[in-house]
Formats: sequence, C-alpha cells, structure tokens
Amino acid sequence: MEHLDDATRTELEAAAFRRLVKHLDDHKEVQNIDLMILADFCRNCLSKWLVSAAEERGATLDIETAREYVYGMPYAEWKKNHQQDATPEQLAALEARQANKSEQA
Repeated sequence: MEHLDDATRTELEAAAFRRLVKHLDDHKEVQNIDLMILADFCRNCLSKWLVSAAEERGATLDIETAREYVYGMPYAEWKKNHQQDATPEQLAALEARQANKSEQA
C-alpha cells in the first residue's frame, strides 16, 4: 500500500475498520472471550484503541462513547442482551493463551 498517498491509505484503513465493526455487530453470537482466545483482541480492545488514537491526536473520546460506537449500543445493554457467561472451557483456553504469551515475553 506504499504506492497510495496518505489520505487514500487512511480512508481505506478507516473503511476497513468500519467494516470490521459492522461485521462484529452482525455476529453478536461471537463472544469477546472467543475473540480473545483466537485473536488476542476483542470489542473492548477496539474501544480502547479508539480512545488511545484520539488521545494521540489531542482529541477527547471517553471509553463509554467508544464502546457504544463499537458495540452499536450502550455497553451495559450489549452485555445484558448478548454476552453469555464464559464456559469453563473458554476460561481455561483464555488462561492457557495468556500463560503462553507470558512465556514468550
């Protein structure tokens, strides 16, 4: 993508990010813990990355506003309507992933 000018690259990256957020919204059945196990990020990570990006640019974005953007609704509402309790297997898989990361560091 080095052949693209900065503005075009930024537009493409933003479009891809919006598509990722929509894809996650279309697949609410995919739990955050599953994302953490498989990809080491989740919807909350995206929210935090948005806040961090805003801060780096001198803009103000609070975490709840970022979460509402990523989740498509207030976070508490999403949790109530879509978040399931983690299974023992999911918790064990996440713990194993975190332990593996610690060993590699």
